Amino acid sequence: MEEGEGLTSSENYTLPKQRRMDTLAQLEAMCERLYNSQDSVERAHAESNLKCFSLDAGYISRCQYVLDNASSPYALLMASSSLFKQVTEKSLPLQLRIDIRNYLLNYLAGKGPEMEPFVVLSLIQLFCRITKFGWLEDDKFKEVVNEAKKFLSQAYHHYAIGLKILNQLVSEINQPNPELPASRHRRIASSFRDNSLFQIFQISLTSLFQLKTDVGSKLQELSLMLSLSCLSFDYMGTSYCESSDEIAIVQIPSSWQSALEDPSTLQIFFDYYAMNQTFSKEALECLVRLASVRRSLFGNEDARLKFLSHLMLGTKEILQNTIGIADHDNYHVFCRLLGRFKVTFQLKELVNAEGYSDWVRLVAEFTLESLQSWKIDKPHLLDVYVPKVIEAFISSRFYSLQSEPSDELGENLLDNEEVLQDQLEFFPYLCRFQYESCSSYLMNTVKPIMQSYEQEANLQLPLDSFELSVTESKLALFTHLVASILKINKIPGISGESHETLDAEISACVLQLIFISDSGSHSRRYELLSKQRLDRAILAFLQQIRLYIGDQAVHSSKCKAVIDHALSLFLEMASGYMIGKLLLKLDTVKDIMSNQNREQLLFFEDWECFRCRTTFYYTIGKLVFMEDSLVRFKSSMEPFLQVFSGLESTPEELFHLDAIKYPLIGLMRDLRGITMATNSRRSYRFLFDWLYPERMPLLLKCMVHCADIPEVTTPLLKFVAELVLNKSQRLTFGPSSPNGILLFREVSKLIVAYGSRILPLPNKASIYTSKYKGISICLVILTRALSGKYVNFGIFELYGDRALVDSLDITVKMILSIPLADILAFRKVAAAYFTFLDTLFHDQLLYVLNLDKGAFMLIVGSLESGLKDLNDKISSQCAFAIDNLATFYFVHVTVGEPQASPAAVDVSHLFSDNPGLFSGILRSLFEVVILEEPGNLLILSGAILSMILISEEMFTNIKAQILASYPPEHHQQLSSCFDKLMADVTLNLDVNNREKFYQNMIRFKIEFVQSSAS
Repeated sequence: MEEGEGLTSSENYTLPKQRRMDTLAQLEAMCERLYNSQDSVERAHAESNLKCFSLDAGYISRCQYVLDNASSPYALLMASSSLFKQVTEKSLPLQLRIDIRNYLLNYLAGKGPEMEPFVVLSLIQLFCRITKFGWLEDDKFKEVVNEAKKFLSQAYHHYAIGLKILNQLVSEINQPNPELPASRHRRIASSFRDNSLFQIFQISLTSLFQLKTDVGSKLQELSLMLSLSCLSFDYMGTSYCESSDEIAIVQIPSSWQSALEDPSTLQIFFDYYAMNQTFSKEALECLVRLASVRRSLFGNEDARLKFLSHLMLGTKEILQNTIGIADHDNYHVFCRLLGRFKVTFQLKELVNAEGYSDWVRLVAEFTLESLQSWKIDKPHLLDVYVPKVIEAFISSRFYSLQSEPSDELGENLLDNEEVLQDQLEFFPYLCRFQYESCSSYLMNTVKPIMQSYEQEANLQLPLDSFELSVTESKLALFTHLVASILKINKIPGISGESHETLDAEISACVLQLIFISDSGSHSRRYELLSKQRLDRAILAFLQQIRLYIGDQAVHSSKCKAVIDHALSLFLEMASGYMIGKLLLKLDTVKDIMSNQNREQLLFFEDWECFRCRTTFYYTIGKLVFMEDSLVRFKSSMEPFLQVFSGLESTPEELFHLDAIKYPLIGLMRDLRGITMATNSRRSYRFLFDWLYPERMPLLLKCMVHCADIPEVTTPLLKFVAELVLNKSQRLTFGPSSPNGILLFREVSKLIVAYGSRILPLPNKASIYTSKYKGISICLVILTRALSGKYVNFGIFELYGDRALVDSLDITVKMILSIPLADILAFRKVAAAYFTFLDTLFHDQLLYVLNLDKGAFMLIVGSLESGLKDLNDKISSQCAFAIDNLATFYFVHVTVGEPQASPAAVDVSHLFSDNPGLFSGILRSLFEVVILEEPGNLLILSGAILSMILISEEMFTNIKAQILASYPPEHHQQLSSCFDKLMADVTLNLDVNNREKFYQNMIRFKIEFVQSSAS
């Protein structure tokens, strides 16, 4: 590259220069080898030489040189791909990224029409990745739609590039990136949705209208794909499973209402489908999404009915003329479209729609015709061919296990539970159709394999013998086949006594296999993958016949899937009273409970299986507490005493060592399992007396010295969260017992120790794991303690004990350290946060009123955001908190005594100093009621009534603001709705008055929506 050259844009930006490659021709030849060579060594050599372009930021200008001067499309692809990786993985300066963006736009405009499609696509992907990553950093990135419009105003090839840019942009913004934190991705997606997405959707519609006469062109297909991308956008950050044919309700923003109510929007997609081109399926997909739009989007019932009628008319024409239905893909999507009528619309709406009679007749005829096309009039000959199909299936599956797959695309069938079950879904039905011949073939096939496996148990074969692995894999598949047969054991008209005999024979074969697999050298193969596959298959078999899993639970291998499966079965059996009593009589269970064979539980020392320890001890705890014996309980806790003793004598400076951390983490997970099993007051008392006071100091010591290690603090906090949970009233102590207070004091110490040490720590890339997760568990702990009703919290203030105040102070500091955007982005944090606020405003409102003004405004302001959350539980919790706050104001200020208490003075000042905050909350409450379809209207109405009664002036102002957002000709009707809202409502908050207001609110919503639409 000549000195002075650089990435340029229309504004003459430049980048730092790098010395160009000695010979461009050599580079092009190397790129050709990279993408086209059949020689893997040659490809690897080329990749090694070209890797520097994607790893070194200094090579960015060399990539520009290649783009400007290379003639080989593969060299251009290499340069584009390298830039893509640089932009994605490196933190490039903002100005540099703006320069690259501007350069790409000019490059695509100048050279795009002449380049290969795969190069154009790669450059567009690069442009869109830069745009997404810089979206929140500079407004230039948000000008992308206007830049794309410039392409759309030019000839065919530029038009296509413009549509591709917009299509890729929507896809890029919608798709989460591993390099971006989830919270930042949602902020970008939300900003894009609010500022650009509707504009892009309108562009796609305009293109569809303009190109309507250009039948079969690529531009039509690109425009349809763009519409589909916009309608498939994850508007709320709750995307559905892409592997499913079904889609959720489409939460299109309210600003799109006019476009969707316009009849031409629906009609254009029906028109494009009627063209019967290769893109017919995409047109139907757009209609499926439009048919899934949320009901509350439409302004009134009439608008929704017109939309429904248009949908029915369009589908009726397709049914009448059988347009495109012969195509399998179209047929499949069209059936889904018909299915959305049932999901999105109510029967009374369908009946009231224009042309319903003809439509339902055509749908019924279509359904009958579809079903009758499967009717068999001739002899089915299944008795001849089913056994052959079964034999071919079994032999082909066995043959596929002859060799291990060499790459990730050839994943072993036995390692993918979902795929395995999918393939075995049909097997038992076909097998039982001709069970005698099919089971005979299966037994004859597997018997030689089992004989060979039994002989190999007594031979000194290498543990990693390939032949032995293949044998075990075949036996695992056989066991899965038997389990699937036993799963479907009753088929009307087929199953009978003879089937039960055959079931017993093949089951006996598997039981024999269990014995063989634990004999001789096979008992030393638990760490090998093929043996783990066989273990999983045996457990699946045992689950089907409901037999005790025996030594499988004890001698389980280190495979987590095997452990999870085994422990789930163990827990399921221990949960039944009669089966639990029987288990207590088994020697194996007695050994486990007395910890005599703990060293045989290999998963106890495997880090990947540490979480399984909680399930294990939850099951053991259920068995221990089944007999309600203090002696048995203390005996089962002996191993924990040894761990406690070792940790208590450990110097503080050694707590960061793995040798100390791992036993500590295991101990917390084990104790949590035991605590989960205490479902009565007596069993909980056993555990509490064992813990307090001797063992509690160790928990505090661990928290003090390991607060910055989430691997330790998370299981410790989860244990404490389980300890303070008053399920089944297990924490109800005697009237003279101080245990509830003592427990809370220990919990307060732990929360203060954690919070005071976690807050000063710098934020890490994985901020959820390092901070937010621990903070959210602290919120759960304090919420459960405050609402557990086993502590009289007035005691603390009466005797000057700061345990309650200190825990609340540090908790408030922790929640204020998390940005509200992050709280809303991390759903577990949001759930814990708003549950805590609900409890805080209900049980400790005086504490809230004593907060400083800044903290109070932030917390109350967050309630307004929570009201708008799609989760009804969070919305309800925020409404409850607001109701409690407003009720306190009403009782102590509005109708209170002239000589107000200090708390009443505080709340009065807070309301008078922040009028905009509370008026905003009231307006948000009304907006949720008017614009959405809340499932918690009763709860929202309670908060609205409380807010109205504390300030008539605020209600009047909010009423005026809402009316101002509607056309003047509607004001009189809408104002009447507000007047009726307060009809017969008196100045009090008793139950009857709230119920009257709730009934008014129901009528208000119906009449307001109808009046605003008319």
